[in-house]
Amino acid sequence: MLALTAAATVAAAAPAARAATVRTGKPSTAARALAELRAGNARFAALREIHPHEDAARRAAVAVSQHPFALVLGCVDSRVPPELVFDQGLGDLLAIRSAGQALDEAVLGSIQFGVEELGVPLVVVLGHERCGAATAAVEYVRTGKPVEGHLARVVEEIAPAARATRGLPGDWVENTVRANVARIRGRLARDEAFGKARIAGARFDLDTGKVAFDPS
Repeated sequence: MLALTAAATVAAAAPAARAATVRTGKPSTAARALAELRAGNARFAALREIHPHEDAARRAAVAVSQHPFALVLGCVDSRVPPELVFDQGLGDLLAIRSAGQALDEAVLGSIQFGVEELGVPLVVVLGHERCGAATAAVEYVRTGKPVEGHLARVVEEIAPAARATRGLPGDWVENTVRANVARIRGRLARDEAFGKARIAGARFDLDTGKVAFDPS
C-alpha cells in the first residue's frame, strides 16, 4: 500500500514538473528561437523530452490561429522529423520537407509564407547524416548515369554541392551534405523575400541525435 501511495504521489507531481519546464510565451527574435531549438534538441539527444504543447488547450488554441516561432527546411527522411528532433509541439514549428532540402517554387513559396505572413524570425536549413538524396547526387556525379523520373530534379539540385566537394578529404557524401546546406542557406539569405528572417544552417547526427548549427 505504501509503495502504491508513493507511486501515485510521484505520478501526480509529474505533470506539474513537466509544465514547469515548458516555456511561457513565443520566442520573438531569431536569437531566442535558436536558443529554444538548441534547448529542445539537447533534451531530445539526452532522451529527456518534455513533449510540450500537446494537450487539449494547445490543440484548441492553434485551431484558431498559428504562430510558429521558427521554420525548418528539412529532408523527407523519416528519421529526421523536426518536431521530434527539437522537442516541440503543435504550432511551434513550420516544417517544410523535401528530399535533400531541394528547392523549387513550391518550397520557396512556402518559406516566404512563413516569413512574410506568419512572421517567423528564424529559418533553419537542416541537413543530416547519411542522406540518401546526397548519396544519389554523389553517385550521379561519379558515374554520369542519368537519374530517371522525378528524382532527377532532386539530384540535379544537389549535384552542384557534390561537384564542389569532389576530391576533398573525408567522406564525399558527408561533405556534400554540408556543402548543400551551405549552398541552400546562401541562396535563401540572398533572396529579398526572406530578408526579414535569419537564415541558419544545421546538420543532424543520426547516431547521437544532436544538431550542430551552421556547419561549414
